[in-house]
This record gives sequence, structure tokens and C-alpha cells, in this order.
Amino acid sequence: MTSTPPRFGMVAGEASGDLLAGLLLQGMRTRWPDLQAWGIGGPRMAAQGFTAWWPHDKLSIFGYVDALLNLRELLGLRRQLGDRLLALPEAERPAAFIGIDAPDFNFGLEQRLREGGIKTVHFVCPSIWAWRAERVEKIRRSADHVLCLFPFEPELLQKSGIAASYVGHPLADAIPLEPPQLESRAALGLGGQGPVVALLPGSRRSEIKYLAEPFLRAALLMQQARPYLRFVMPVAPGLRGLIEPLVQGVAPTLNLTLLEGRSHEALAACDVTLVASGTATLEAALFKRPMVIAYRMHWLNWWRMKGKNYQPWVGLPNVLAREFLVPELIQDQCTPEALAREGLAWFAEPERYTRVQARFAEQHLLLRCNTAQRASDAIAQVIGRA
Repeated sequence: MTSTPPRFGMVAGEASGDLLAGLLLQGMRTRWPDLQAWGIGGPRMAAQGFTAWWPHDKLSIFGYVDALLNLRELLGLRRQLGDRLLALPEAERPAAFIGIDAPDFNFGLEQRLREGGIKTVHFVCPSIWAWRAERVEKIRRSADHVLCLFPFEPELLQKSGIAASYVGHPLADAIPLEPPQLESRAALGLGGQGPVVALLPGSRRSEIKYLAEPFLRAALLMQQARPYLRFVMPVAPGLRGLIEPLVQGVAPTLNLTLLEGRSHEALAACDVTLVASGTATLEAALFKRPMVIAYRMHWLNWWRMKGKNYQPWVGLPNVLAREFLVPELIQDQCTPEALAREGLAWFAEPERYTRVQARFAEQHLLLRCNTAQRASDAIAQVIGRA
């Protein structure tokens, strides 16, 4: 049995999960070139030979309101996937199921599979250090092992009797220590001199709904103050139909280039970014780009979440630094005027700009530790193929 290529069930939700899972699969294939993997995933996973039984955008929702509106479909999808994996003959069952992020979907599935005799690994520790500490019990019931992106997480989990490994962040391995700014500007058609601001309002429809307009209005204010500014906005697949009418209605005179994806090139090319809280903030830090972190959501989601945070920081670069390296504008604070003010401040304070870039370089080195190999080593231990 140990000579046969291992099989893995996997679920990754949204573009960020697909990105992490694609990098993880790339490393796993170094150890097991002929592995098989199937479940729910996106194009980056498919590029590594993953078979998507369902597309990853089925899980592209955010918050309690969106979850409630889609609850019946999500529960049905989770049940179908569990049925399909557990119905496989013993010899064809996955050596392990790997849930990538999407904890509200994956934990219930992992618990069922684990009780059915399938080993489970969860990749990306939920932010129990920030909010929703009650998830610890769910993790204990669901995961045989947790792969942690940040160095302080395994100790927190191990105190609760949960096996965990620090594997670093795969993006820290994938993103160069010295971002290729000039090359990226040329590739995006942004040749010439002058600062560039990247607008990253998110990849979910709900994020576009709440953040795209404030970002565009803020960019107009920034352009009024500094007419030589240029702006780029990466647009996630399938969302251009939402963005283009908004740009025409809100900011038709903005010096803006819309991109089909290519968020990493946009971050490499820019000088400053306005960015939605989430994985993109860490990507911006790895590209050493000073930023303004923003988030808005349905008022009910905000009401339920705001009392559950255990620390003052939301953005990942600030969480890692344990201080406000960059400004955060959340919910009612996220206005065009505040976004523009904080964005322009980076251009007016060069010493602060340079200092933050140095701190981001330190974070990059901390997280860069060959995640793919570390993660595949931990998975090999779980499935008994070390």
C-alpha cells in the first residue's frame, strides 16, 4: 500500500484558499509526483492536477447574512461531498482529507470524515487568537493535525491538546524578497514616472458591494490632491460586470487601469495600496507596500463580530507586528475621506514609509521557511508515510 500514490480529498474556498492550496499541492507533488486529489477547488489547484468535483466559488460568501441566505445549498454540498468520499471502497479512500481555510464549511465535514475513519488535516489555523475562541472545541473534534501559518499559533493549539505544526506561509516563498516594480509596471503598461496606487477591494461580491465605491471615491480625492497619481484595480474573474458600471458611474475621470486578476503584479508595481482586510493585506506586506487596510460589511455581521475580537488589530501585518504599523479603517471609519487622507499620508512621510518597508521585510523572512516541504512533512506523518 505504501508504494501506491496517495489520494487526498481537499476543499478550498474562494480565491485565497485556491491560491494557498495550489502552492501546497505543488510542494506535495515534489514528495508524491503521482498523487491524486479531488474535491472542491479552483484554477490554481487544477493547474497542479487537482480534479474539482465542484468549483471553489461555491464557497465565496462572507459573514452570517450571506451564510444564512445560502445555508441550504452549503449544507447540501457538504453532505454530498462527505457522502461521496465515505462511499469510496477502502482501497480508493483518501489517505487524508485536507481542508484549506473555509472553517465554517470544513470543520463539520472534517469531523464527519474523521469519525468515518479518514485522517483530517486543516491548513490555516482559524484566528482563535483574534476572535471566536469557541472554535477550539470544533478544531479538536475535527482535525487530526493543523498546519499553522504563523509561529505563535501551534503553542495556542497545543495547550488545548490539538496537534499542530508551524509551516510558515507559502506566499512568503512564492513572492520575491525584492519586488520587481519596474518590470511589473512595464508588464501592466504603466511605463513612465510617477507614483501608482493599487485599489484592492476584495474578490467576493459582498466585498465589492461594500468597498469598491468608497475606494473609487477615495481615489478621486487622492487624484484631486495629487493629479499625477495613477491607479490600478485588479478584478477577480467574473466581477468585471460589477466593477465597470461602478467606475463609469462614480469615477469616470479617474486615471484608472482595470486588470483581469494580476493582483501580484499590481502590488509589485504600486507604491501604496488601499486593500480589503484579509489575505491580500499579507500579500501587500510581502511586496513591501505601505497600505491602508479597510473593511465594511452588512450591519448585522458587524454587530455580531465586533464584540468577539480579543485584540485591537484586524489586519495581518499589524497582528504579526503587535502594533498598528499601518492604518485600519473598519466599518463606519471606512469613508472615502479617511481612506484618501491615510493613503496620501504615505507620500508625505518618507521616513515612515521606509520604516514600514523594513518591518515588512522582517515579516517576510519570518514567514519564509519552505512551507511546501514543511507542510508535506507534517502530512506524511499524519498518513504514516514519513
